[in-house]
Amino acid sequence: MSSTMWSVEEHLKDILDAVRPLEPIELQLHDAQGCVLVEDVMVEIALPPFDNSSMDGYAVRVADVEGADEEFPAVLTVIGDVAAGSDGLGEGRAVGPGEAARIMTGAPLPAGAEAVVPVEWTDGGAGEGPAAAMRAHSEAPEASGGEVRVHRPVEAGAHVRVRGSDVKPGDLALGAGAVLGPPQIGLLAAIGRSTVKVRPRPRVVVVSTGSELVQPGEELTGGRIYDSNSFALTAAAKDAGALAYRVGAVTDDAETLRATIEDQLIRADIVVTTGGVSVGAYDVVKEALASVGDEDEEGGGIDFRTLAMQPGKPQGFGSIGPEHTPLLALPGNPVSAYVSFELFVRPVIRALMGLSEVHRPTVRAELKSEKALTSPSGKRQFLRGTYDAESGTVTPVGGSGSHLVAALARADALIVLPEDVTSAEPGTDTEVILLR
Repeated sequence: MSSTMWSVEEHLKDILDAVRPLEPIELQLHDAQGCVLVEDVMVEIALPPFDNSSMDGYAVRVADVEGADEEFPAVLTVIGDVAAGSDGLGEGRAVGPGEAARIMTGAPLPAGAEAVVPVEWTDGGAGEGPAAAMRAHSEAPEASGGEVRVHRPVEAGAHVRVRGSDVKPGDLALGAGAVLGPPQIGLLAAIGRSTVKVRPRPRVVVVSTGSELVQPGEELTGGRIYDSNSFALTAAAKDAGALAYRVGAVTDDAETLRATIEDQLIRADIVVTTGGVSVGAYDVVKEALASVGDEDEEGGGIDFRTLAMQPGKPQGFGSIGPEHTPLLALPGNPVSAYVSFELFVRPVIRALMGLSEVHRPTVRAELKSEKALTSPSGKRQFLRGTYDAESGTVTPVGGSGSHLVAALARADALIVLPEDVTSAEPGTDTEVILLR
C-alpha cells in the first residue's frame, strides 16, 4: 500500500501508461458494432452502382414532357416495365421519342430515359400505379403497355439517383479510428465489405464485494443492503463501449474473492472490483488479489492508494494473473464507485479500444446554487450536478454524501472543485464534466 497521497492526474497517468490497445482482429460485420477500425476502408464500387429511380413513376425523355400540364398532358406510349433488381428493359431496348417505361423505386434507369416522372404527376396509366400495372403486365405479358398521360414537365436527372453520387471507387469510406455504429456498418455492407479489421470491444468483469450485499429481488434482512454497484458499473462499462459481465456480490472472504476473480480472468480484459479498499479491509483484499493467477509471474500485484479526491479517496490498481490483466479496485460507496469509474475505468476502456480521445468532454459553466459550495482543502471534489447548455449554468444535485444514489441518478454532470478551492460562491466559473 502506498503511503503517499496521490493526485487524480498521477493515478490516472499511472493507469493509462500501463495499458495498451487490444490487438486487432478481423470480424464479420454483424460482430463489429461498437468496435474501432484500425485501417482505412476504401471504396471499390460506385454507390449507387447504377443510375436508378428514387420514385415509383415513369422513365421518360425530357423533350417528350416539355410544357405538359393538366389541360394539355403529354401522352406517351408505355413500352415496358422496369422493376427493382431487373436489368432494365432488356438488351437492345430503349425509351425512344414519345415513349415511357413504368419504373419502380430503386430500379435501373433504362437506356434512352433522362428523368423519372413520379406517378402522382400522371394518370397512372389508366388509373394504375406502376406497381399495379407491373403486376398486371406480369400476369398478362401479351397485353399492350398502353398509354400514360403526364401532367408536369421534368428536368434532366429529376428523381434519378446518379451512379456514384454517394461514393465513388477510390473514395475513403471510413478512416482508421472510426467507431462502427449502425450507419457505419450499413455503409460497409453497401460497398460490399463482409468483414473488417478492428480492435475488439474490451471485456470488463465487474465484481462487488461485501457480506452485507443482497441481490435485488431478494429479501432484505437486518444490516443488509441491495447490491447496486455491480449493476451500475456493468451498465457504465457497456456505455463506454465494452462487453461487460456482472458477477454477483462476493462475501468478505479472501479465499472466496480470490477464487471468484481467478475464475473470471479467462473472459476479462479488465477486472473492476468495488468495496473492500478502505481502512480496515486492506488485509483481506490484498491477500486475495496478491495470490490470483500465477504467483511466479513478475510485474503483477495491486497497489492500494490514497487519492487527494472526494469522493473516491481509497483506490487500488495493478495487474493480476499470468496475462497481467489490469485490475482497478474502487471504493464501495455507490457515488464513490461511480465517480471513480468515470475518472479511471472509462478512460482505460477507451484506451483499450484504441480511441484517441478517452475522456468525457468538459466545459466551463456558471455555478447556479442558493448558497456557496464547500470543499476540503487539498482535495479535488466532484459534486453531482445538472448542466444547462443553453444558459451555460450548472446546478448542484443533492449533497456531497457518497451514498446519495438518487441524486446521482438525477445528475448529468460532475462539478469539479480543485484542490485549492475550499468555497465556491454562486456565479463562480467552474469546470464541469459532462456525463451524458
